[in-house]
Formats: sequence, C-alpha cells, structure tokens
Amino acid sequence: MNAVYSLPVTKEDGEVRLDRWLRRRFPHLGQGQVEKLIRTGQVRVDGARAKASDRVTEGQQVRIPPFPTAEKRSEGQSDLSEKDEAFVRSLVIYRDDDLIAINKPHGLAVQGGTKTVRHLDGLLDGLRFDAEDKPKLVHRLDRDTSGVMLLARHPAAAAALSAAFKSRDTEKIYWAIVIGAPNPPLGEIRGWMKKAGGPRDGDREMMRRAVHREPEAVFAITDYTTLGDAGRKAAWMALKPLTGRTHQLRFHMAEIGNAIIGDPKYKCDRPTPGGLAHALHLHARAIRLPHPNGKSFSITAPLPPHMKATFEALGFDEREAKDPFAAFP
Repeated sequence: MNAVYSLPVTKEDGEVRLDRWLRRRFPHLGQGQVEKLIRTGQVRVDGARAKASDRVTEGQQVRIPPFPTAEKRSEGQSDLSEKDEAFVRSLVIYRDDDLIAINKPHGLAVQGGTKTVRHLDGLLDGLRFDAEDKPKLVHRLDRDTSGVMLLARHPAAAAALSAAFKSRDTEKIYWAIVIGAPNPPLGEIRGWMKKAGGPRDGDREMMRRAVHREPEAVFAITDYTTLGDAGRKAAWMALKPLTGRTHQLRFHMAEIGNAIIGDPKYKCDRPTPGGLAHALHLHARAIRLPHPNGKSFSITAPLPPHMKATFEALGFDEREAKDPFAAFP
C-alpha cells in the first residue's frame, strides 16, 4: 500500500489487543514491526495514539500506514541480507512440509521490543524455503535461554501446534547447570508466583514468590532430577516444567537455593565456580508433542558452545543422558 487508509474493527474480530489484531490482518508483519508502527503513532485508533496492549472493539477505526504487502513477500522477495538469511538457516535442525525446528542460540530474542532490533521473528523470512507462507512462532524462549523451538510452516500446522501447547499435550525437557547440588537430588518444586509490580516489588520483568489468592498470582510446577554433580559445587540438571510460567525454571531453581549459573536476575547465596562463562546455562534440550500429521514427534537440540565448555570444565559427559526424556519416566 502506498497510501494511508482506515480499517474497521468488526464483530468477528471480537475484543482483542491492537497488536494481535494487526498481526491477524497482516500476517506478513513481524511483532517487532507491529510494535514500532504503534509506538511511533503510525497506527492509530479512532484518530488517537494507542498502545500495543490496548484492546480494540467492534466499530472502531484503525489507521493503517503504508507498508509492504503480503503479495510482495509471496513472490519470494525478502528484506533480509544474505548474511542474516544464512545465519537463520544455520539454526535449522529439522524441516518437513509442516514444521521447522531450530536450535535458538543464547542471546537471540524471540520477538522485538523497545530496545530489541534484531530478533528471531524478524528473521523468519529467511526460513520460507520453497513455501509461500512465512513460518510462524508457536511458543517462546527467553532471550538468554538456548535450545529447540518449533515453527509452523502454514496456518493449519500453526493451529495444530498451538493447540498442542495450549492443551499441555507437549513434553519439554531443559538442561541446566546450577550452583551447588540440590538436596534431595530429584523432586518437584511447586508454588505460587507473580510478576513484580513496580518500584516496591522490583523489576517488572522478574517473578517473585506469591501466596494463594494473591491478585495475578499463578501456580507453577517443575519436576527436576540431578544428572551429575561436580563436588557439590555445581550440578547438571534435567528440568521438566509441568506449567508454562514466565521465568519458571529460573525462579524455581533460585528458590531452592540452586540458581542457574549465569542468571543475572535470579540468584542464590552460593558461590559460582570460577572460570565458567557468564552466559545463562539453561538449554531447551528436547521437545515431544503430536506432529500436525497426527504422529508423535520429538527433537533434541545440541548444547550451545558455552555450556559445552562448562561440561568439559566440570567433567560432565552428555553421552550419559542419551535420551533426554528417560530422566522422567
């Protein structure tokens, strides 16, 4: 489109966040692009500036600025540089007609934000391959968490994968290296948690302990088992989240006094072994769920370089845990 125009919010749209409404209408736009359009006032609701989180309702008019259309992208054109396309394709560890699995590196954000220019969502054009549709994110990982992520290659696959995640018909195994060694060496962590609410509670991007019936509190459950320890100074852990809360694994390990090595937010009072990388040692090792074709699908992601180096330094051997799911029979 080369001109500004308005689109009405219809009854079928329901009451929905502005950013999600835009993504539905213009699926070729990444989340980062959408947030920038809203933040800079290029997208307005009934003539007024709005926030990405504001909800739009039937009858409202949304100002749409000029931006590349889906038709331009469907011809195989891409805004990515050859370097970025090569980079994002190097992350692929599995691909078929329905989904793509990548091994996300530590430090790469999944979606854009105010201070995030480069992110996975903005690189997905490079993973079209021979498909008309741009792959779609169906779940997330923290910026500093590495490991396996699944992308849907078409709308039907996106619906199937999203349903699997929402119904908890998905099994995810994470590997972490923590400070000290948990006692007992295996068990379950459960409790209430919530986002910190501002200056009094601290960083809004952090979770804190909460109690039952506290406003906005959510219940979280994590199974854990120790796969190895280095003189009780550090331990190699397998973590299985039974709920999917923000920062759940990081929060839970710090809560039991065994914070994940390299975590800048969730800490404990134990000393970190020297000579190790400062990066977060949390890796989404494996995932198992129903494939859009109806069969069971599982995939394992190789360790990132900084965790491989730590394994060598502490004497851990990943070959001792060939099946990531075996730790949780």
